[in-house]
Amino acid sequence: MNLHEYQAKELLAAYDVPVAGGIMAETVDEAVEAAAKLQKETGTGIWVVKAQVHAGGRGKGGGVKVAKSLDEVREKAAQILGMTLVTPQTGPAGKLVRKVLIQKDVYYPNSNGVTDVKEFYISVLLNRKSGKNVIMYSTEGGMDIESVAKETPHLIYTEEIDPGLGIQNFQARRVALNLKLKGTAYKNMVKFVIRLYRAYVALDASLLEINPVAKTSDEQILAVDAKVNIDDNALYRHSDYQNLRDIHEEDPAEVEAGSYDLNFVKLDGNVGCMVNGAGLAMATMDMIKLSGGDPANFLDVGGAASATTVEAGFRIILKDPNVKAILINIFGGIVRCDRVAQGVVDAYHSFGTIPVPVIVRLQGTNALEGKKLIDQSGLKVFSAITLEESARLVQEAMA
Repeated sequence: MNLHEYQAKELLAAYDVPVAGGIMAETVDEAVEAAAKLQKETGTGIWVVKAQVHAGGRGKGGGVKVAKSLDEVREKAAQILGMTLVTPQTGPAGKLVRKVLIQKDVYYPNSNGVTDVKEFYISVLLNRKSGKNVIMYSTEGGMDIESVAKETPHLIYTEEIDPGLGIQNFQARRVALNLKLKGTAYKNMVKFVIRLYRAYVALDASLLEINPVAKTSDEQILAVDAKVNIDDNALYRHSDYQNLRDIHEEDPAEVEAGSYDLNFVKLDGNVGCMVNGAGLAMATMDMIKLSGGDPANFLDVGGAASATTVEAGFRIILKDPNVKAILINIFGGIVRCDRVAQGVVDAYHSFGTIPVPVIVRLQGTNALEGKKLIDQSGLKVFSAITLEESARLVQEAMA
């Protein structure tokens, strides 16, 4: 589950990770009120207005703007709220901005009037190859971290953490040293890294990315931005996180599929597929590619597939105008093939007609009964026994 920046910062602050504070607003008036409140607290008249969408690169897309007066806050918030923000991570369709974060300015001078702010990059994630968590960090934080990784990879450092031992003090000190910090800033970075890693573990995060981490002019270390992804498989341990989900930021088809307990991921191809079991789904997608098509989705109906869930799967697949054929590949172990077949028949009757060819391969429990149901239905459904036959039928359907 992805979180907005303002939500991520609230969670990090709960684990004593210092963050650049701010207030979320959904209207222009709320944005101005938030800026006035922050001004009263801090005495500063500079704010950052930040679009809240589940995508990086917001600054490059015009979703992050500096305001130096309350009138400018109103102007910038009006520009960002309601805009379709296009970034490298949103794709050309972009995302509608429904919320903004009014953030305190962290680029202020110190008591001597000197502005000396440095930006770093720090993230925590799992290295699946080693089975260890890894802190990835760089002295070159900010909007162009992807270019840093590509063009100057020697400026990217990593620190692997044994999940059984947790982060050790010497590792946090090594991070601060590699970031070339000294004195108070060094000590604060050591604390920051330790708290950040502990928050990553406690949150059951799959990714925790801070870009940038700022060393302020008065030697504070702050998370200026924050991206947190929570592992969906751990959400049962965090029931209070459910209200953090923003379905507006998710694909509508995936949201609908989730309501039927279907595992669905939309892809860019032209052959819809409905399969039970992730492994079989991956093999089916490979087979579609080999037959000259491209998978339009990953749809796993699971072991508890019923006529209702199969019909729902059909409905979701057919919402994609790029789908030119549908392949149903079911191995009846736990699931019964006749239930799946009944779902296919019910879907046809429910929709009146299905405008694309449907290829059905049923193997396993009650496969013969399922094939009989389809054959006697009078519907235009192509039955297959083997994977090779399924591939041939897909190829013919796409011709």
